[in-house]
Amino acid sequence: SDLQKQEERGELLQPLIFVLLVLCSVLLYFKVSLMDPGFVKSEEEAKAGKSEEQSMVIPQVPSNIKMRRCGYCMVKQPMRAKHCQLCQHCVRRYDHHCPWIENCVGEKNHPLFIVYLSVQLVVLLWGGHVAWSGLYFEQSWDWLQHNILLLMSFLLIVIFTIVVLLLLISHLYLISCNTTTWEFMSHHRISYLQHSELENPFDQGVILNLWRFFC
Repeated sequence: SDLQKQEERGELLQPLIFVLLVLCSVLLYFKVSLMDPGFVKSEEEAKAGKSEEQSMVIPQVPSNIKMRRCGYCMVKQPMRAKHCQLCQHCVRRYDHHCPWIENCVGEKNHPLFIVYLSVQLVVLLWGGHVAWSGLYFEQSWDWLQHNILLLMSFLLIVIFTIVVLLLLISHLYLISCNTTTWEFMSHHRISYLQHSELENPFDQGVILNLWRFFC
């Protein structure tokens, strides 16, 4: 059959890989949006300081900065945690609240969020290539009528690709510096950064920062 011939020529391999990538992207989306980003729970108050000390605290961070109690959910906030007004929870190593996934990006789901963005970028680039390969430009009204949907799809893919690419690059840069979007944007308002002699007391070098984040 034609299907068997296409399979023998390897013509079904690329569409299959593309479908698997799309499926992986969808699964990652739901995983990142539904998982706990690192909510600070009341039962963790006793051991919050210990867990933070094991993972993120650097000697240069001022010792006079103590954990404070959140004025909204009344839990003790570990260093680098922030209360999210939309989620109504304090989040460990808070980065930002993402409206696209309707969830916070924090200590637990931030690495998976980066993986999701990477897979999404590959899918968009591949989809953009497919859409571009189907366009044969002609200066006629009939051509525009028959290709308007394909042209609009290509333009939308380009826009989303630029957005995802810039978002991924910015996150990778911040990760390489061991800082978060919230700390980068609100450096002047965060107590443990205001009282630090270093501009970024958590920075341990690009390689170690990436290793600690992903591994």
